[in-house]
Amino acid sequence: MIKAKPLDFALPMRVSVIIPTLNESACLEQTLRHLELLDPPAWEIFVVDGGSQDGTIAIAEAAGIAVIRCSTSGRSIQMNHGAEAATGDALCFVHADTLVPADLVTLIDETFAQPEIVGGGFVSLMTGKTQTRWLTSLHNYLKTYYAPLLFRPHLFFKGLRLLFGDQAMFCRRSVFERCGGFDTALPIMEEADLCLKLVRYGQICLVDRVVFSSDRRVAKWGFLKANWVYFYIGFLWGIGVSADYLKQFYEDVR
Repeated sequence: MIKAKPLDFALPMRVSVIIPTLNESACLEQTLRHLELLDPPAWEIFVVDGGSQDGTIAIAEAAGIAVIRCSTSGRSIQMNHGAEAATGDALCFVHADTLVPADLVTLIDETFAQPEIVGGGFVSLMTGKTQTRWLTSLHNYLKTYYAPLLFRPHLFFKGLRLLFGDQAMFCRRSVFERCGGFDTALPIMEEADLCLKLVRYGQICLVDRVVFSSDRRVAKWGFLKANWVYFYIGFLWGIGVSADYLKQFYEDVR
């Protein structure tokens, strides 16, 4: 059953949370528990599954979350399906391994009180069972600014900030629809690509609050390899290398 409340214009902006999943049983339950603590609550929460073979769907259904099943996997496709089903004023895309603050809805509402802002995201702090990846998190934070400044300076000064999946990206639903949503042909860098579309309609904001994301990729690859891959992919994408080519360097890690 979709978690939604009756329409009440006294409530803050209606925020639809969309979670793309594929075999995320190891972390989804914790993510959903954090979303249950939102105050005020999200207008609705969707898990959009790309064909999980583990307990992902069962976990979502046990939590009373609406599940949308996609016949084709791929985050862009799944997130677009979630956006099509959403009825909120704002869309927030949360990865299954990302924990958001309890005042998420208020933060989005306050951000969109500024009419020039069409989208935003949060500072991602990468954490694991034994440590916090401070240097990797710092690099990812700085990349939000230096990547658009280096590769799209004319757009940077118009308000472009490049956001990535672990930053709980959000945008106005009306603008998302006007710019065509995520590019379903992209196997990687779909959030950054959406930022290039959104900035045509207004500014993108990095909210000065933290979301916590899993360090599972850094834990598997190691610090040096992970940060080199992040930098290498970002650089090649910035100079126009195809996302299909870049995908080979970014293996799925569960």
